[in-house]
Amino acid sequence: MSDIKLDNEKGAYDTKHLESDSPGLESLYSDISNDEVYSPQEQRRIIHRVDRRLVTTCGFMYCISLMDRTNLPNAAIAGMTKQLRLDIGFRYSIIVLLFFVPYVIFQPPATVLVRKIGPRPFLATITVGWGATMIGFGFVKKWNTIAGLRVLLGVFEAGFFPGCVYLLSTWYSRYDVGKRYSIFYLIGSFASAASGILAFGLMQMSGLANLGGWSWIFIMEGIITCLVGIGGYFSLVDFPEQAATSSWKFLNHQECQFIIRRVNRDRGDALPESFTLQRFLTPALDLKIWGFALIFFCVTTVTYSIAYFLPIILRENMGFSLGASQCLIAPPYGFAGILMFLTAYVGDRFHIRGPILVFNAIVALVGLPIMGFAEKNAARYFGVFLVTGGANANIPAAMAYQANNIRGQWKRALCSATLVGMGGVGGIAGGLVFRSQDAPKYRPGIWAAIACNLLIIVIVGMETVYFLWANRRAKRVGKLVEGCEGFRYTI
Repeated sequence: MSDIKLDNEKGAYDTKHLESDSPGLESLYSDISNDEVYSPQEQRRIIHRVDRRLVTTCGFMYCISLMDRTNLPNAAIAGMTKQLRLDIGFRYSIIVLLFFVPYVIFQPPATVLVRKIGPRPFLATITVGWGATMIGFGFVKKWNTIAGLRVLLGVFEAGFFPGCVYLLSTWYSRYDVGKRYSIFYLIGSFASAASGILAFGLMQMSGLANLGGWSWIFIMEGIITCLVGIGGYFSLVDFPEQAATSSWKFLNHQECQFIIRRVNRDRGDALPESFTLQRFLTPALDLKIWGFALIFFCVTTVTYSIAYFLPIILRENMGFSLGASQCLIAPPYGFAGILMFLTAYVGDRFHIRGPILVFNAIVALVGLPIMGFAEKNAARYFGVFLVTGGANANIPAAMAYQANNIRGQWKRALCSATLVGMGGVGGIAGGLVFRSQDAPKYRPGIWAAIACNLLIIVIVGMETVYFLWANRRAKRVGKLVEGCEGFRYTI
């Protein structure tokens, strides 16, 4: 039997419990397709089975998650603002940002729980929980009640996105994960594209049971969420070392061992270390982790502000009708999906991450002045395409950038929590930058979004300088990168 001992977060990572066909350290970072059991064609078939089951299920559940957390603007213009008097002071902005307070606070412990409890029961349970909360939204009579429900929604949703990001990263090698993240987020983005059209259909139920159309948006989407959560319990899969016995009709033991071998050849951290609080928290001292998190904060500030305020901007700033404002949300997100997959393909194909982030930020930077300052609606709507595309394409790009440049299971868990947690802080910022008192032009929000994209470019530049220096030092004097011989940062 071959052992792997790596210096991992200042602690030993000992994989003696790997089976005898596990690779030794000398084979790490060799061609990961050189497997002693399966041919390249058989390997592709196994990976595609993982794609169809894991990425599709996580993406579909994230689609529901994103729809539920961003359906406020659709309900707002469907009558909720008038009935609950959300036009008074900062009420609308308050109920937007209250979601993100528990969403940020509960992410680190939730990421630990997804490893301890298992992704199937944990992710499915919280999905049903927030679905039930969404149903409750439809029956509120006062704005402070919906504010409290937004807090509860944040508690339930806190563990979902970082849990999915962490789970996906354990199944794929570094240069397989970019496209998978993009497909995962692309399926989720369908919610943003379709939510307006779905909301327009559901609001036609206005008057049934003496409830307004905005109430039926919440009730019906909540019922859908509960059903998806129940289905997710059977469709989700566990971590690779447990999936053969705990996942329904998925890979067998030998196929799961292949996944473990493949990940170990790529970065040597396929199996989890025992949990200690020190091992979980020590990676927080690594400054580059906060660089990744700050990038994600900047990206989500723009994406959330677009998600929360685009229907309102289309209605109030560009003068479109209610129905048109709901439906015109979809095309920009379609463009975003195309852009995010193409850039993810290029990133995986050429083993680059930072340049993809910079390119997408530039696309958004071109679109923001057009959206904010152009005179004609057609030009401003074209700007919406560029902003929505560039900002949303950078979500999976930022996730892949982080996933490629860290090692270790608990470091990966903490980084998933800090990344998505700062994304939640970006959600708070996104809920505030487009303020109701700045209507109809929302100039401060435009400038804030421009500043966020400029900051992304600056941070990527700083990280790139450090990564190049660390890689050259490793090659020149043998200094270990991430505590592992042969590991190199992805630029």
